[in-house]
Parts: sequence; C-alpha cells; structure tokens
Amino acid sequence: MSARGEAVNQKVVDPKAAGPVPRRLPAAAGQAGGGPRWMAAGVPTEKSMTFGPSARRLIGRLRPQRLQLLAVIGLAVTSVVLTVIGPKVLGHATDLIFSGVVGKRLPAGADLAQVVEHERAAGHGGFADLLAHMRVVPGVGIDFNALGRVLALALVLYVAASVLMWVQGYLLNGVVQRTILDLRAEVEEKLNRLPLPYFDNQPRGELLSRVTNDIDNVSQSLQQTLSQLLTSLLTVVGVLIMMFVLSPLLAVIALVAVPLSMVVTKQVAKRSQKQFIAQWSHTGALNAQIEEAFTGHEVVKVFGRQREVQAAFTAKNDELFKASFGAQFVSGIIMPSMMFIGNLSYVAVAVVGGLRVASGAMSLGDVQAFIQYSRQFTQPLTQVASMANLLQSGVASAERVFDLLDAEEQSPDPAEPARVDDRHGRVEFERVSFRYSPDKPLIEDLSLVAEPGHTIAIVGPTGAGKTTLVNLIMRFYELDSGRITLDGVDISTMRRDELRGGIGMVLQDTWLFNGTIRDNIAYGNPDASEEEILAAAKATFVDRFVHSLPDGYDTVIDEEGSNISAGEKQLITIARAFLSRPSLLILDEATSSVDTRTEVLVQRAMAALRSDRTSFVIAHRLSTIRDADLILVMENGRIVEQGTHAELLAAEGAYHRLYNAQFSQTDADAVEVAGAAQR
Repeated sequence: MSARGEAVNQKVVDPKAAGPVPRRLPAAAGQAGGGPRWMAAGVPTEKSMTFGPSARRLIGRLRPQRLQLLAVIGLAVTSVVLTVIGPKVLGHATDLIFSGVVGKRLPAGADLAQVVEHERAAGHGGFADLLAHMRVVPGVGIDFNALGRVLALALVLYVAASVLMWVQGYLLNGVVQRTILDLRAEVEEKLNRLPLPYFDNQPRGELLSRVTNDIDNVSQSLQQTLSQLLTSLLTVVGVLIMMFVLSPLLAVIALVAVPLSMVVTKQVAKRSQKQFIAQWSHTGALNAQIEEAFTGHEVVKVFGRQREVQAAFTAKNDELFKASFGAQFVSGIIMPSMMFIGNLSYVAVAVVGGLRVASGAMSLGDVQAFIQYSRQFTQPLTQVASMANLLQSGVASAERVFDLLDAEEQSPDPAEPARVDDRHGRVEFERVSFRYSPDKPLIEDLSLVAEPGHTIAIVGPTGAGKTTLVNLIMRFYELDSGRITLDGVDISTMRRDELRGGIGMVLQDTWLFNGTIRDNIAYGNPDASEEEILAAAKATFVDRFVHSLPDGYDTVIDEEGSNISAGEKQLITIARAFLSRPSLLILDEATSSVDTRTEVLVQRAMAALRSDRTSFVIAHRLSTIRDADLILVMENGRIVEQGTHAELLAAEGAYHRLYNAQFSQTDADAVEVAGAAQR
C-alpha cells in the first residue's frame, strides 16, 4: 500500500515514530502540486554494498542467538572430530587385514627379521622393506577379534557423529528461523517509521519483493549454507591436521590444489555477484510491473492494452531470464572446476602414496586413510564452492533488505511532547512554505485560519496543492518553514499519533481490508460497542444497503472490495471516520463515488458530525461546497482567493471562472441530452 494510503480513510494512528531526521527525497516524489505520484518508476538509488560488508552484517544478525550458536559450534566440532578419526581407525583395520594376509604366506615360527633378511638376499628388496615396516607375525593370519573391535569402534564413531550432526542441524534451524522472525519484525517496524516520501518513490511491487521474496531468500540461504559451511570449514581443519600427522609430503601435494581452487573461486564469484544483484533487482521490477498490471486489470482490458502489457512483461521477463541465467551459469562453473582440480590432487596423492608404501615409508592402511582424507579435504572445498551461488544470492537479497532498513526515517517525536487537552479544531497556517523538490516551489508563505466548527472548502485545478495542504495538517510531510498550530499548539511539538488520533480522514480512494463490514467500520474505534457501530452505520446510511447483503454486517469484504460497489465502499469509510468522533475532519473528495441522492444524505450526516468540529473539504464538484464557511481557491500552491460562495461569485475571479466552466458544461450537456431525446 502506498504511503498516502497511510491515511486509510479513517482515524490515523502512527504506531512508532522514532529515528533520525529525514532527508528530502528526489523530485519524483512530487509534481507541481496535489501530492506525489503513487507509482514513481525506478529502484532505490543507494549505492550497493560489496559482498563482504553485507555478509558480515548478515552474520552479525545471529549475535542474539550466540548461546545456541556456541552449542551448534561445539556439536559441530565434536562431530567433525569423530568423523575425522574414522579413516585412521579404518586404516588400522586395513593394516590388520593386510598383515594377516601377508603373515599367512610366511613360514610359521620364523623370526620377522630373518624373513626380511632372506627376502633381501633373494633380491626382493622392495618386499623386504615393506615387511620391515609391518607388524606381521609369520604364519599367523587375520586376527578377526581385533578386526571386529576396530570395526565396531569405527561404527560407534560414525553413528555418534551422525547423531551429533542431527542435533546440531535442529538447533541451527531454530537459530536461523528466530533470526528471520526478528528480521521480518524489524522490517515491519521500519516501514512504520519511514516517511511518506519514501513510499512515494517506491513501486509497490518492488517494496513487496524486498519484504517477502528477498527475506525468504535470505532465510533459505542461511538455512542451507550455515550448517554446511561450518561443517566444511571444520572438516578442512581437522583433515588437514590428520594429513600432516600421516605424511607431511603427501599433505603438501594435496595442499597445492588449495590456492588454485581459491583463485578460480574468487574470479568466478566476482563476476557472479554482479549477476545476482541484477537478478534480484529485475525480480523486484518485474513484481512491481505485474502488481501494477493486475491492479489495473480492468483498465487494461477496457483500453485494449493487453498486447502492450504483455510486451512490457516479456521484455522485463527476458531481462530477468538473462540475469538469472548469467548468475547461475557463472556461479555453476565453480563446482566442476573444483572437482577437476580435486581429481588432479587425488591422482598425485595416489601415485606418490603407492610409491611410499612400496618403499616401506608408509603402511598401506595409512595411505588408504590419507586418500580418504584427501577426498574429505577436497569435498568440503567443493561443497563451499557449490554453495557460492546460493550464498551470493542470499547476500544480494540481504543487501536489498538492508537498504530498506538503512533508509532515513522520519524525524523523531519530541522528548517532551506538547498536548492539546481540550480540542476544538482551530487550525492556523503561519507563513507556511513547502516543496517536494528543492528546485520546484509549491506552497510559499501560506497563512490562513480555520475556526472551530467551520467548514473550509479547498478548490482549484489538479496539481494546485489541495491534497498537499491537508497532508501537511496530518504531518505526513515536514515543513520547510513556518508552522501549523492546532488549538494554539505547534503540531511539530506533538507526537504524531497524538495529533492524528484526533483527526478523521476520508479519501477519494477507498481502503478496506479483508474482513467483515462490521470490522471495517470498527477500525475507526476498536473500543466501540455494537450500538455505537450500528449508530455510525445508520448515520452514514451504510445500514440502508447492508441488509440487502446475504450476511448483513457479517458480510466479508475481499481485499479488493469487489463484492460491493464503489459507492458502498465509500459509505463504509465514511462510517469508519464517523465512529472515530474526531475533532478535525479531512474529506478529500469523500463523496465522489456515491450517487446524487446518497450524497445529499451523507452531506446531512456530515453536517451533524461537523458540529463544533473543523472540516477541511477538498472538492471538484463545486455544488457540494456552497454552504462552506470559507472557500479557499488554490493555484500553483498559493491561495489566490478566499471567501464564501456568494462573495467569490460576486468577485468574478478564479472561483467564478471555475464555477461557470463547470456549470456551463453541465448545462450544455443537459441541452444536448434533451435534444437527442426529442430527436
């Protein structure tokens, strides 16, 4: 919902108002007058952060869960240690089998040293060296009892490691989901603290994409990468230690692949990160386009612009396809590259290890264990490489969410706010100046007084600044100079929720949420009784059409309000404002969607509601504001005329021209219709 929807046709409440002083956003927020555009094109202009700071900031958000994280790390370390010990134990089992096979072939009762000398004298120096470094008992075969104990130990190690890894995954899942829960809550609170211009500069689909798609992507990325990343890094360290214990020479050979792998990963990641940022930017833009097209689906159909909409969708979809394909393809190169480098390292280790076994420098079991370690060493590196695309995608989404969280907030409420204890609704503008863009003046040096109980009508051409004027009363924007007082109190010294709590606002664009008619009316005053709700409905003539609906006041309105007419929606929003019993009313073309007869009835209801209350009425149909106590005629942000209906007509100025233009056209249309009927 756009920020201007913050008013939502009812008593407005600002739940949180804190943060640094806001900046004035670019000119896209405002045209010559009448408020900013609903859908300003483009995406946020903040400079993109690099991968490192974004990743560190994302990891930093896990800090509140540090106790659970310490438990996760402890479980992961223990699990990895048990896993790393496994190959060494299995290598000992291989030595037992090999020693038993070789010992069975040797003469029983012979001394091992004599056997070695005999083999060396026979010209079998390689076999003699091998026997010299083995624990062989000539004539004795495989010790199955010892082998069974070793295999049982290996089984216990692997089972314990798996159980610990499962517990670690369970705890880590809780850590990630609680972190995302806090992130969503923080984003929601941030949205409540952002100034109206921020929303005016954001396509709604783009903003929704950040709040939904990007946060979901961050969640998936953390969930799938943290556990693997932690385990992989610990495995690399543990395996590396065991490799150096077994054979420093083979360890150095295996390590040659590491810098080569890092160079490949760095070069590929540098190119794919840009692609991932582009992918999620195009995703947000496409969401904005889809949301806009489907919101105005009926208009698209009426004007036959399906082909243009389809063409625009296809073009943006193609851009997203190219960015996504590029991101996935480039990052996908990492894993096969790492596997190729790992296989080269494996071949080198196998060849050199075989030579060392033949020379008696290592046992067969140690070489087997080392080969397992070399695979375990390259496997986590390959896993980290395969996670690079997922990690970069998650960090790119996190960066977009952080851009939202870093957006400048509205100015904070005063530490000691002023209050209006006895509200009458006297509003005074004192030399007020305001502009959306520094280089485009809008309201300059405006002064006016609205006395309690008076109805102030504001008329003028589109873009004259009428809606901006009432938005300033609501303090949706901060003034450039001057001040606005409510019953003598400067509104800038009041809390926003305190100020808006006594103001009822009904807009031309209705806003209803998915709920019953009763709930939508009660939104104006959640503490209202059933009798008060029914009284507000009857006073605004909602009661007249509700009984024709299947479930009466319990009829559920869908999100678009498509199951009731535009005029009925307008009446419900008026009832909502009626129920809030405000001291100040702001009506922005509030009866534009109701029929003429209903408008007369609503005007009577509003007359009763306006008793001892100030009302600002923005109107294009001048017939609806003839009885106003004061009519302000605005042009280009300035009040060019003010007075009663009769006074302004007698002056024959801007209001006279507007009135004659409107009713002359109405009379001409009536004559044309009558002539057509006669023909």
